[in-house]
Amino acid sequence: MKNATLRQLKVFEAVARRLSFSRAAEELHLTQPAVSIQIRALEGHVGLALFEQLGKKIYLTQAGSELLHFCRAIIGQFEEAQAAMAQLKGITGGRLNVAVISAGDYFFPQLMVAFARQHPGIELNLTVHNREELLGRLETNLTDLAVMVRPPGGPQTQNDAFAPHPYVIVGAPDHPLAGRAAISMDVLIRHPFVIREPGSDTWYSMEEAFGPRVKELNVAMEIKSTETIKQAVIAGIGLGFLSAHTVGRELAAGSLVVLDVVGFPLLLNWYVVHRREKRLAPVALAFRQFLLDEGAARIAALIPPLGAAS
Repeated sequence: MKNATLRQLKVFEAVARRLSFSRAAEELHLTQPAVSIQIRALEGHVGLALFEQLGKKIYLTQAGSELLHFCRAIIGQFEEAQAAMAQLKGITGGRLNVAVISAGDYFFPQLMVAFARQHPGIELNLTVHNREELLGRLETNLTDLAVMVRPPGGPQTQNDAFAPHPYVIVGAPDHPLAGRAAISMDVLIRHPFVIREPGSDTWYSMEEAFGPRVKELNVAMEIKSTETIKQAVIAGIGLGFLSAHTVGRELAAGSLVVLDVVGFPLLLNWYVVHRREKRLAPVALAFRQFLLDEGAARIAALIPPLGAAS
């Protein structure tokens, strides 16, 4: 093990967490062969197989499970060392690690760029996940700040709301409900829906919006990609329950419309979250304050008003 590198450990942790070489490669911005090379090299240093394949799925071996515990501790120590050094550097030259749910990738890069313009020299790292994956990154100390709609409960995290986040029901312009006023839930649930997967923030928000009647939904398709859901709705496969922040372009273009449903939009909030015991670097502290001070106004400037769009 003495010749193992931090890079190999980070690649191993990503593959072990996702149990997928291809998904780990996507997360790390590497090719799948590059990930495989790093894992083989680490297995060579360890002298044991870390993964085994059964059918089309991979699993951790006993050695892999044991190594994962130490691997995460090593990565955590390294992140703490980086944070300590960043404290000495201040904001200039610091590295900002932020993870956001998928609805945020429609505007969050612009927020990070605006912040970077105020603090030249910082390095930006943004990753996009569903809610369950994002909570995993918080728990394993793989991100400084997480941005989501439903922060975890309990005293382990600091959760601060910084901007409103509306969810709407959208359909194709020629959908039978388009243009109707005050659509009731009884009428709405008679129509097919294209939905996000369980475990996503959008799914949990939909459960809140529909309450017990979520079980009555006529689910035509379940899709993990918000972009694909929008295309399915445009094609007339069904209605969509989506963040208003993800459909601005389609509303402006007239390829989607917001339905006038009683009780909608569902108004929630964006939260910036971090672990309470984590020592945030100056750049992370500054970005958190930037979101609290300017996030709501900047998001509102990027997203067209629902009334004007629909």
